[in-house]
Amino acid sequence: MATTLNINSSYAGEHAGKFISASLLSADTILKGGIEVRPNIKFKEVVSKLETGDLLADATCDFTATATINKTERILEPKELQVNVQLCKQTLRQDWDALEMGLSIHDDMPKSFQDYLIGYMADKIASSVETSVWEGDATNGGEFDGFTTLLNADAAHTGALKIAGVAITASNVIDQLGAVVDAIPSSLYGKEDLHIYVSQNVYRAYVRALGGFAADGVGANGFNNMGNNQSFSGLVFDGVKLFVANGLGDNKMIAAEKGNLFFGTSLLSDMQEISILDMSTLDGSQNVRYIQRMTAGTQYGNVEDIVSYGI
Repeated sequence: MATTLNINSSYAGEHAGKFISASLLSADTILKGGIEVRPNIKFKEVVSKLETGDLLADATCDFTATATINKTERILEPKELQVNVQLCKQTLRQDWDALEMGLSIHDDMPKSFQDYLIGYMADKIASSVETSVWEGDATNGGEFDGFTTLLNADAAHTGALKIAGVAITASNVIDQLGAVVDAIPSSLYGKEDLHIYVSQNVYRAYVRALGGFAADGVGANGFNNMGNNQSFSGLVFDGVKLFVANGLGDNKMIAAEKGNLFFGTSLLSDMQEISILDMSTLDGSQNVRYIQRMTAGTQYGNVEDIVSYGI
């Protein structure tokens, strides 16, 4: 059965050959290197972690073991996912792109439409992956377990490392970010790849607070006395870098080292390739299929080195 295609358009003047769609999230967490990417996982991969006691001891003439090394592991098992879309060329002949299909009844999909469709599908897939990285639930179709799901299911993630959270505003964001920083273990604070991953509304609230005009703003006129007439990039809070995680839900934050958060997949190219199959020479139909298959999954190493807020 072909995917339903509803055409709501009209011809007015020369076709510019461009389509406009709503803005979509991209998988920025992966594309911007926000977490560690583990490619080439055929089935599953073991994420090992080591823990030791104190290594230094008073010197003696003998060899005496000074610590116990404990090796534990977590399993990174990407979930198989697919995209299957089927369109009928006959439907496209009704539209004003028909001339692009050629004059023969044995025609092709309009190039401009097909180019747009592939780009649109790629963006939609990236948006879904970004959301799943943080909020996904593998029990839902088309999703894999994200970090919030994994943390909620982990009994070891508790106590001071798990902050309940409140609705974030420009008036309280500095205090709430401060609560996250205060909960970061001292052994972790100051590490080069330590980040606070924040949702978009937390980041916007912090930027507004830096612009001033809020109860907890930075002076009446904000940072550098510029008020809200400024832009920020590479923001840091109390010495910890901020990373905007587009897929993270409102009022949520996670503090962790980049090297402690993993995204696994088969081949990276699997996430970028959409196959096009014209069925006319195979079954005599007028259908065109758009196919993608990929795997994706997340996992973390040391839960003791992760602080969550609002999870």
